[in-house]
Amino acid sequence: MKRDMSTFWVQYKEKGEVEARDELIIHYAQLVKYVANRLAIHLSSVVEIDELISYGIEGLIDAIEKFDHKRNIKFETYAITRIRGSIIDGLRAMDWVPVSVRQKSKEVEKTYAILEARLGRAASDMEVAQELGINQEDLAGLLREVAGTTIISLDDFLPGEDGEDKRKRIIDMLEDQNGINAIELIELAEVKELLSRSITRLPEKEKMVTCLYYYEGLTLKEIGATLNLSESRISQLHTKAILRLRGSLSKKKYLIV
Repeated sequence: MKRDMSTFWVQYKEKGEVEARDELIIHYAQLVKYVANRLAIHLSSVVEIDELISYGIEGLIDAIEKFDHKRNIKFETYAITRIRGSIIDGLRAMDWVPVSVRQKSKEVEKTYAILEARLGRAASDMEVAQELGINQEDLAGLLREVAGTTIISLDDFLPGEDGEDKRKRIIDMLEDQNGINAIELIELAEVKELLSRSITRLPEKEKMVTCLYYYEGLTLKEIGATLNLSESRISQLHTKAILRLRGSLSKKKYLIV
């Protein structure tokens, strides 16, 4: 039976009862495990799930502290964004992806962008491999190697006018609707439209993986069961989809990391 947590929110937010906060953390800790397992689609074995959960707990606590229980907003939706951001920030601080791997990822991303602009359609694995001067088996290995660079975050999504350090974060814009100005709304709408068009042009299987992962919220294992494909194959499809999307968006000077 699902517990009614409203009493604990009142006890903590309005009365400052620490025990109520602890109950909230314990109850919503399952969200951390859910987000950590979803992010595992990007990660290699060098990053332990316990590390992700540790970063995620920090995000959960931050979400509980900042959540306004009086607003008509579902806490789970709010918290998942915070937890995900906290895990990604932790990974960035670790700098766990070597520079050489990031460079390879950028090279593949650029190759997708150039090829698909030239062809006017999604490039096949054979075409990408030929452009890179490797065979398809090597391309598959390269995609496995760069999979960790395809983490997508709401952080760093919109580039600012004054350089990389002043880019607008969608998460910040979503937190306070009164703080969004007309220019930011237009920028956000343009990014959404461009991303939507880019997803539409993906090969069918990559499109399905993208939709099931980002829109339906399925895990890697669940997507594999749905499409009757192995988890490694789903991971590869996801990596290719994100590299294509980043290549497409980079042509418009938008950035996904």
